[in-house]
Amino acid sequence: MSRTKYRFNTKTLSYEKIELDWKQRIFRASTFLIASIFMGGVIYLTASTFIDSPKEKLLKQENSQLKAQYELLDKRMEQIAVVLDDIQRRDDDIYRVIFEAEPIPKEIREAGFGGVNRYKKLEGYRNSDLIIESAKKIDQITKQLYIQSKSYDEVYQLAINKEKMLASIPAIQPVSNKELKRMASGYGMRMHPIYKRRKMHTGMDFSAERGTEIYATGDGKVVEVTRSNRGYGNHVVIDHGYGFQTLYAHMSKFNVRRGQEIKRGQIIGYVGSTGTSVAPHLHYEVHKNGEKVNPINYYFNDLTPEEYEKMIEFASQPTQSFD
Repeated sequence: MSRTKYRFNTKTLSYEKIELDWKQRIFRASTFLIASIFMGGVIYLTASTFIDSPKEKLLKQENSQLKAQYELLDKRMEQIAVVLDDIQRRDDDIYRVIFEAEPIPKEIREAGFGGVNRYKKLEGYRNSDLIIESAKKIDQITKQLYIQSKSYDEVYQLAINKEKMLASIPAIQPVSNKELKRMASGYGMRMHPIYKRRKMHTGMDFSAERGTEIYATGDGKVVEVTRSNRGYGNHVVIDHGYGFQTLYAHMSKFNVRRGQEIKRGQIIGYVGSTGTSVAPHLHYEVHKNGEKVNPINYYFNDLTPEEYEKMIEFASQPTQSFD
């Protein structure tokens, strides 16, 4: 119920009832409405600025948790980067050194991503810097892991090749000679048994009974099986790869054929005295990149250090060769 308002008339000295016309009523109503709207807006803005709604509180809580997760993820990526750096160092300084391979250049390992801005879609958010930095680290680690994976593929292949190379290099004596009593002559200048003058002896002679087994000194492929009454006589040449070949001369019989794949320790023939020879023995040579080298350097799988020293002593004596 509206209150009736009066005003005092000084002329009549009486109270008169105030009557508002329709314009005044509309103005007052409009003023009240505008004031109400204004005050409502002020209250709403104040509340929305300083007082969070339940939904806003939940969103802020989720954002805070998300930020904490990103920070934790960033720390874990730093730990992964440290581990990856150690793996890369081992790869370059240990594994590749062992297998005689060049290390991967640092600029390749740490190369970034060129071209357009890959992270533009992540810009414009409150935590954009943190998100973009985490994305960059993930991309960098991903690329480094890919490079490291390819490197390990290469190292694995190098290891296989190294194992094959170690099995192929001549590394044992061609006849059973543990007691070192059957060495007749070593590598170097020796008196020739037929020509009776000093001549370069390009191999080692192992004295043995006719028919003694002769062993391949490394894995390889038989590239020559020759029967002859001159020079080396009946002899076999094995190509071991990696620049190595071995020759086994003056054999009585063969136990291999040309083109045959051979394993170290496999019997390839038997001792004889064919060709230019004065007694049953095996003349053994090692060729490295086409040059005849001292076979005494290639018995490391077959002799102890003491036995090796003893063999060097025997081989260095200026005895007469058997061929």
